[in-house]
Amino acid sequence: MTNLSLGDNNIGDEGAKALAAALRGNGVMTNLNLNSNNIRDEGAKAIGEALRVNGVLTSLNLQSNCIRYEGAAAIAEALQGNGVLTNLSLYGNGIGEEGAKALASALRVNGVLTKLDLSYNDIDGTGAEA
Repeated sequence: MTNLSLGDNNIGDEGAKALAAALRGNGVMTNLNLNSNNIRDEGAKAIGEALRVNGVLTSLNLQSNCIRYEGAAAIAEALQGNGVLTNLSLYGNGIGEEGAKALASALRVNGVLTKLDLSYNDIDGTGAEA
């Protein structure tokens, strides 16, 4: 299976952790949609850890969850070493200024991410400048 869409299933942090564990050993799934699942920072941290070692996932949709700065920072850290993810949506999470800064820092060393959606994330001027 190369595509998995679990949008609007309220999997929460526990479901995200279980999926992250599966992603660590996954060698085929390229697209994962987890929009609107009540995933918070703990779930995002687990997904970030999986992104560090996953070498095939190219598209990840985490829009409309409850990811804040800590979760965004974990994903940003993973992006620094991830060489395959090209599309990431964090639309509508509330990552804020600090989350945007963490992601901007990661993009300075990540040469493969080509699409990043940060719409509706409470990012002010200084976060946008980063």
